[in-house]
Amino acid sequence: MNVEPNTIAAAVVDMAGQGRFAEVEKLFAPKLRAVVSAASLRVAWVTEVERIGSISAVGEPSSEPIDAGLVRVSVPVTGERGRLTVVMSVDEAGSLHGLRLAPPVGPAWEPPSYAARKRFTEFEVTVGEGSLAVSGTVSIPRGHGVHPGVVLLSGGGPFDRDETSGQNKPLKDIAWGLAGRGIAVARFDLVTRTHPGLVADMPEFTMTDEYVPHAVAAIQLLQQHPGVAAARVFVLGHSMGGKVAPRVAAAEPSVAGLVLLAADASPMQRSAIRVARYLAALNPGATNESAVAMIIEQAQRVDSPGLSASTPAAELPFGLPGAYWLDLRGYDPVATAAALDKPMLILQGGRDYQVTVEDDLALWQAGLGERPDVTIRVYDADNHLFFPGTGPSNPAEYEPAQHIDPAVIADIADWLAPAPARGRIARLLGLSRS
Repeated sequence: MNVEPNTIAAAVVDMAGQGRFAEVEKLFAPKLRAVVSAASLRVAWVTEVERIGSISAVGEPSSEPIDAGLVRVSVPVTGERGRLTVVMSVDEAGSLHGLRLAPPVGPAWEPPSYAARKRFTEFEVTVGEGSLAVSGTVSIPRGHGVHPGVVLLSGGGPFDRDETSGQNKPLKDIAWGLAGRGIAVARFDLVTRTHPGLVADMPEFTMTDEYVPHAVAAIQLLQQHPGVAAARVFVLGHSMGGKVAPRVAAAEPSVAGLVLLAADASPMQRSAIRVARYLAALNPGATNESAVAMIIEQAQRVDSPGLSASTPAAELPFGLPGAYWLDLRGYDPVATAAALDKPMLILQGGRDYQVTVEDDLALWQAGLGERPDVTIRVYDADNHLFFPGTGPSNPAEYEPAQHIDPAVIADIADWLAPAPARGRIARLLGLSRS
């Protein structure tokens, strides 16, 4: 019997609002039950409600079809101090295959002032092949000659090509900012967003699987465009995208260099503890203390020699499977980057509490800071998304409509193709495409 997904989604939000988490768990499909429990849902829900305040309104669900007979349903929730969106993947029988608490969906994104839209064109592409292919966008500067290019990688999570978070689109800011400055850009939806059902059926799925095949495909796609200099295609990664960028360059030696934005270098399970403690200190209470204790316990399992691909995902941080954590645990992004003979630009927000100057940038500086082809810059006012602000950073400051610091865009553009030389380089490359 088919069940209306919007009806199920509305019921889930109602049950969560009444604290009936065990009843919500009964709606979980087996694969979701393996990674999320009623207890972990309770902690996540109560933490979010403490942030936004008592719930004052629940909006109408909106839905869109995704793969494998699933429908993605989003339900807006308004509290006294803020908002969130409950996002679910629902099948025809009414079972939940995905459930996450996301930033609110706000008004339509407006381009930043530094986006010169008339200076470039855009077109849609398919990135990758077969059942796990995803959609993407390529932005090509107008005019004659060929241009340097860059492939963008979003942070961890089921992000779209723009790294949409509420009404903000950090990667679209970057794409439009760079394309208007004469740099070709490719960006794509992560496979975990496009094919959540297929990924859930892959118990051996890792960070490498999530990023590398599609990143390499996007690099090659950009290199094949007649308006792009094939030898001048870079990779730019934000957060986890920055962490994995050195592995992408190792897999595709033609990459010209790397731009790493707020790239985490510390072991992610230990960073999760640090972030949980930071957030708990912002909102002291028994629930947040319980969340910290749960994350510590989960992180200890990641560090344990007993971790295996069969370790239940529900017992590990973020509900990621054992194979994913084994891959992460065995990967040193700084050492991988140091082994590359490629220039790098490493950028960090000074107010970032997720990836920090003290815990992450220090590792990049220790491993790469003496190299003359590595440039490292800190933007004191910027947070994890490179949005400028003041005072201690917190999750609520991500919600208002805003854009990436224009200084960051300008510095990336000048590093990829120094402004005075762009026209000359384009003319030279136009004579003989490399």
